This record gives sequence, structure tokens and C-alpha cells, in this order.
Amino acid sequence: MVEFAYQTLPWNIIFGAGYMKKLPTEMDKLGLKKALVLTTPNQSAAGEEIIQLIEHRAAGLFDQAVMHVPAETAAEASKIAKELGADCTVALGGGSTTGLGKALAVQMDLPNIVIPTSYAGSEMTNIWAITDAGRKVTARDNRAVPTLTIYDPELTLTLPPAFAGASGLNAMAQAVVNVATDKINPIVSSLATDAVRALYESLPVIMSEPGNMTARSQALYGACLAGGALGTGITSLHHKICHTMGGTYNMPHAETHAIILSHSVAYNAHAAREGTAQLARAMNTDNAAMALYDLLKKLGVPSSLKEVGFKEEDIEQAAAITVENPFDNPEEVNEKRLRKLLQNAFHGHPPQTVDQL
Repeated sequence: MVEFAYQTLPWNIIFGAGYMKKLPTEMDKLGLKKALVLTTPNQSAAGEEIIQLIEHRAAGLFDQAVMHVPAETAAEASKIAKELGADCTVALGGGSTTGLGKALAVQMDLPNIVIPTSYAGSEMTNIWAITDAGRKVTARDNRAVPTLTIYDPELTLTLPPAFAGASGLNAMAQAVVNVATDKINPIVSSLATDAVRALYESLPVIMSEPGNMTARSQALYGACLAGGALGTGITSLHHKICHTMGGTYNMPHAETHAIILSHSVAYNAHAAREGTAQLARAMNTDNAAMALYDLLKKLGVPSSLKEVGFKEEDIEQAAAITVENPFDNPEEVNEKRLRKLLQNAFHGHPPQTVDQL
């Protein structure tokens, strides 16, 4: 017998090639008149193009968004938004700019428009975060859900294939935790399963054919669904580990999620048998964790924490920080097992189930 509860988020989405050009019209529809454009330093030129596109609707550019939304960055952006009299933000980029726009939406009650250029998927969630004093603190608030999200697959063509792989696996993680779970919600699981299929099929094509618009569009669609699954679903051990890695050690967001993903799935495989089997079917395999590990290798994404700068001597501390506060997870989490998981991830070893840790 099916039993579940489901409540959607206030999503407002337009999706299509070339749709970034609709931004001025969409701002007018929403009654937004003065936008602070948000980018990372690397995408400053693209931010200037947005300002030219929206003309008199632009308040200015803040191009200092960085990973994990440091409290200092959010405070500086808030100050500039007030000084310029901005009545909304337009975040162009990946998770760094989207995260900053979401933080300002909650802290300042400022409408936020998001234009993703990666497969982060965070634009579909109500989860927002601030990193302060070496800890990344997350919360859920529907004010963080973008007032409008414009998905334009053409914008992802500039995403290098190597990073597209990491970004896509980061998005897949959002879906995976909502399939390979002991608390399956049929609606969330449907979103998540379709996301896994779309990303699993499209990412290898992007590696071999970077200009393939069908694959780029499919991957962006998958990221949208994956974020939607996380937005109305759950997080578990996977995201808890990655938040520790990001907030305390400033590890690269997408690559860290990509590396940890297969290990977290293997860890929960026995406690979430039905969900893990469903995940495997979505990838047409009989071993979900190994399929994700093999995909990581196939995409040329770093497969070990060592490759992305994590230090082996920090494993013990990282395990302790991860379990500082209780969190929901199918399998019981303890420091001993977690240290072994992190050891495997550090060296890039294949994932192991709990009975092997």
C-alpha cells in the first residue's frame, strides 16, 4: 500500500535554447526594475553582457561570488545591493552565484532570478547556506527558491567537458540520495529517477561531442529534475560529508560530490536495498555504486580526494565534524566506518559496503 506526503515548491521555470534573451521581458512581467547582477570573477564579462541585455533594468554588477557563500561575501553583496537600490538579483553561473542569490533572498527578502550555466541544480531547492568560522550552515526556506529560473542550454556550451562531468555528477548526487533511500517518496523518486537516466546517458556524449546540443539540453534537464528532487526530498550522509568538506576545508564543490557519490551509495546499499536496486535499474546495471564509480572514471573527473587537495591527515577530523550533529541516514553512521569511507575516497579506491568497511 502506498503512503506518502508531498508538497511542491514555488517553482517558476522557462527552458529553451536562446531563452536568456527573454530576461528583459520576464523582468517586466514580474515588475522588477533594478537588478544587481551576480557572477564569479571568472564570469564578470558575461555579467556585463547581462547588464547590456537588460539595459535600464540593471542596478550594477557584483562579480565576487565564490564557493560555499562565505558570510563576508554575502555581507558585501548585501551592502552593495542596498547602496544601489536593487529590487532583485540576477545570478548568472553555477552553484556559487546561485547560492549567493539565495542567501540574499532570505536575508534581504530580495527576489532572485537565476540563469544556470552549469548543472548545479541548486536553483531548484529551497536549501540555502552560509559558511562562517569554518562551518557551512544550511537551512531550508522557500524564500530561497528563485523567483524565476531561466534554463538556456546554449549557455552550457562554454562549460568545459571536464568540468561538465563533475558538475553533472554533482547534480546526479541530488537525485541519487532521493532514489537510494529507505524513505522512498513516489513523486520525488520519479523526478530523481528520470534525472539519473538523463544525466547518465547525456554526460558521456558531452565528453566525446562537446557541441552536441541535444546532450547539453538533456543534461541541463536532468540537473533541473535532480535539483527538484532534492528540493522536495531529503539529504543524507552524502551531503553531510560534502558540506563538511566544503565548509571546513574549502574543497571544490562539484568534484567533491562526484568523488564521494559512489562511496555514499555503497555505504547505504544494505539499508536501502529497494531504493538502491531502483537506482541501478535507472542506469541499466546491477551494481549502482560501481556504475557511478565507473562513470566517474569514464568522464575523466578526479576520482580521489587526494587529487583535489584534501590532506590524509584531515580524515579523522573530517569524520568527527561530520557526525557532530545527528542527521537522518538509512544506515547507522559512526566515525570508524566514516574514516574508512573517507580513506577509500582519498585514495580513489572502489566503493565498499558497510560490511566491508
